[in-house]
Amino acid sequence: MNPIGDDLDILLATAQRWLDEGHGVAVATVIETWGSAPRRRGSHALIRDDGRFTGSVSGGCVEGDVIVHAGELLAEGGARRLDYGVADESAWAVGLPCGGRISVFVQSIDDDHFPPSLIRRIRAARAAGEAVTVTTDLAGGRSAEGERPGPEAFVATYAPPLRMMIVGAVHVARSLAPMARTLGYAPLVVDPRAGFARSFGVDGMAVDERWPDEAMAEWRPDGASAIVTLTHDPKIDDPALVAALRSPAFYIASLGSRRTQAARLERLAAHGFDVAALARINGPAGLAIGAANPPEIALSILAQATERLRRDG
Repeated sequence: MNPIGDDLDILLATAQRWLDEGHGVAVATVIETWGSAPRRRGSHALIRDDGRFTGSVSGGCVEGDVIVHAGELLAEGGARRLDYGVADESAWAVGLPCGGRISVFVQSIDDDHFPPSLIRRIRAARAAGEAVTVTTDLAGGRSAEGERPGPEAFVATYAPPLRMMIVGAVHVARSLAPMARTLGYAPLVVDPRAGFARSFGVDGMAVDERWPDEAMAEWRPDGASAIVTLTHDPKIDDPALVAALRSPAFYIASLGSRRTQAARLERLAAHGFDVAALARINGPAGLAIGAANPPEIALSILAQATERLRRDG
């Protein structure tokens, strides 16, 4: 199973732990947003029966009111829709005077609303690199996997955790790996060159010294995986790119000049990849922001990966 530990997995693990400890728990979900709403659709917060909470549905703006409603629901179990916005009398009171509006759906975690078994299913699927689609009946208040959405339904897809394979334990990787971790990726640095691998020097991160295609066969990239090659050495980068192109990875990039990229595409075409497949490789890697040093190059790569992730998601 793939390593996980992103914010969603931590949230789901917390819900499971609180339930195992005997607490009543409610889950709040952002189901609609307009304007400058601070959190995306599908964002969650958890509220415990003693008022403790974790996660966020608004970056702190409306959490206090959501906690009050969740406490009322937990007394008997149930579900409730909460709407907040500048047009409401409560806009200033709950902290949305800037013009944004959100709708939040609060459910008790129980078999009749958000089943505990669904939490276990989502965690197991994400750990296996699979996505899970959950439909919530807003009228009845129950969530279930894969049901046909009705006229009053909210559909959320729980994608696998973000991961990034970085091929080449070079200077750019020393910035890219920790920055990727900050953005929620689980980074893996691969470099078969012993000298580079053992000189990497990023705290808490060992380098996989296998050839990248061998490491990738075990890593098993999925639709939430990014793959970036940095070595400029075709003997190392090309096998990684061949494996990446045969995967559903959402972002593939390779460092190098436009001339290097043209030669790279010519070599990879010999492996049977057509123009559409080769277009998946972003080269030169990163957005054109005028990056002039390794941290700036890392920033440009992560910006481009984020653009691809949000565009396709």
